[in-house]
Amino acid sequence: MKHTFFKYQGTGNDFVIIDNREDIFNKLDTKLVAHLCDRRFGIGADGLILLEDHDEVDFKMVYYNSNGNISTMCGNGGRCLVAFAKKMGIIDNKATFLAIDGLHHAEIVDNIVKLQMQDVSKIEIFNEHVFLDTGSPHHVEMRHDIDAIDIKKEGTSIRYGEPYNDEGANVNFVEKINDSIFSVRTYERGVEGETFSCGTGVTAVGIAMNVTGKTNKNLITLKTKGGNLKVSFRPDGKSFKDVWLIGPAILVYKGDIEW
Repeated sequence: MKHTFFKYQGTGNDFVIIDNREDIFNKLDTKLVAHLCDRRFGIGADGLILLEDHDEVDFKMVYYNSNGNISTMCGNGGRCLVAFAKKMGIIDNKATFLAIDGLHHAEIVDNIVKLQMQDVSKIEIFNEHVFLDTGSPHHVEMRHDIDAIDIKKEGTSIRYGEPYNDEGANVNFVEKINDSIFSVRTYERGVEGETFSCGTGVTAVGIAMNVTGKTNKNLITLKTKGGNLKVSFRPDGKSFKDVWLIGPAILVYKGDIEW
């Protein structure tokens, strides 16, 4: 049977999105998710997102990594889903939706999607890196000349190494350009390789750069392989509140596929 899907991307972080308000998708079929995300035999994407009805908010977000497993929060995916919800007439320019990490607010301004992320209070600072959770767990490490890094090799080593082990963490390598701009490359668990950008990753980077004194700015531009994202936040003691991920979310194409 043919089903309609939509392909979206946010700074090169791409997603298959399916309208599941009529419960057409078997959410336990991890092999199907992996197949649809496969870049040779399926549609191809970093992840798959289901939009579902919810009684109390505009919609619910269900997110899978490209390996087929239900995942933690995806910031760029959330922004793309907000753009999709507007296209489907579910929202106008503002949204409130439920994701795996809780409630999110979003707004669309001149085709830029601004997504409010969760407050961040637990930040672990080490000699060589920072660890924090921005809806997904992130290892943030400063490097020089990040373009020369073998992301697959070094990211895998950190992702599966101590102390992350089997649960793993996403790995971000960061290079400072100036007080307001940082370059980022991210190895994402679940994708098990580099993505063109990572929303929760650049959010983690922005906060990590502020908390470690690399910048005193609270609006930061993050340059990724897929384009620029912005992160804003409000430091509040040892916590960071009013955290927003800001950037484009683009419809690539609409199609039909059998499953």
